[in-house]
Amino acid sequence: MQELVTVFGGGGFVGRHTVRALAKQGHRVRVAVRRPHLIPELRVMGDVGQIELVQANIRNSDSVARALEGTTAVVNLVGVLYASGKQTFSAVQAEGPATIAALAAREGITRFVQVSAIGADPRSISVYGRSKAAGEAAVRAAIPGATVLRPSIVFGPEDDFFNRFAAMAAVSPILPLIGGGKSRFQPVYVADVAAAIVAVLAEPSLAGATYELGGPTVYTFRQLLELIVRETGRHSALLPVPWPVASLIGTVGDIQSAILPIPPVLTSDQVRLLRSDNVVAAGSPGLAELGITGTPVESIVPSYLWRFRAGGQFAEAAS
Repeated sequence: MQELVTVFGGGGFVGRHTVRALAKQGHRVRVAVRRPHLIPELRVMGDVGQIELVQANIRNSDSVARALEGTTAVVNLVGVLYASGKQTFSAVQAEGPATIAALAAREGITRFVQVSAIGADPRSISVYGRSKAAGEAAVRAAIPGATVLRPSIVFGPEDDFFNRFAAMAAVSPILPLIGGGKSRFQPVYVADVAAAIVAVLAEPSLAGATYELGGPTVYTFRQLLELIVRETGRHSALLPVPWPVASLIGTVGDIQSAILPIPPVLTSDQVRLLRSDNVVAAGSPGLAELGITGTPVESIVPSYLWRFRAGGQFAEAAS
């Protein structure tokens, strides 16, 4: 087997696909997560002993240091879509990467992949965007040759975008078009993101840059919701929601996330994010420069949205 790669946040959506992809390439993989007892199935993604699960909380430097022992490369996937309790944007997406990178540098580790997001910008109007930018800067300060990957919204069978709105379409007569549904996205397949991580680790000449990862097609928010309605066979109307109303809904979501242990439908910070397009910047290196052909949404999403149809797998396919 090859080198030992520690993947922080390897139990999440993108993390699981990354662990599987690294294992297929023969790497030994150490999955560092807060609750390893909840993801025992990851061990069977590789050969016996190839995948190790360890407890680590990026807010606790001692646990991070233990997870880095004997490691030759690091992938950091930890992130949150909304703040809740101690899991704030600053703690998870700014201070967390800083801790991991500083301790990795102390161990002499120079191969580091920081998975950020399109929209990371120290001048962003959203706290999410600013915290992602702070995390990138902290990693680069500790390990100048670190590679940053910025995906657009990531899709796949367990995603939190298509599944969320498909579930809403199954029970609601309307779907909200935030800001009129004009915001643009460039969805990228989760397996392509995992392949990008593997490619960067496998080829030293690819390291050190920032890659923005988007699929082959740019869609408006309206177009994505229309696709979801079509593929689920539902008849939900698309209702434009003006920005002021969306902000009010987001404020309710903020309160909900502060007092209830369930994900809010929308937060005020997510509303601010939606005011900007989430697409690959012109001239930015991306999947093509990593030798990866982007997978179209239409070739994957229908394969898992069928479960939201009224007849499930026995419903007629969308025309």
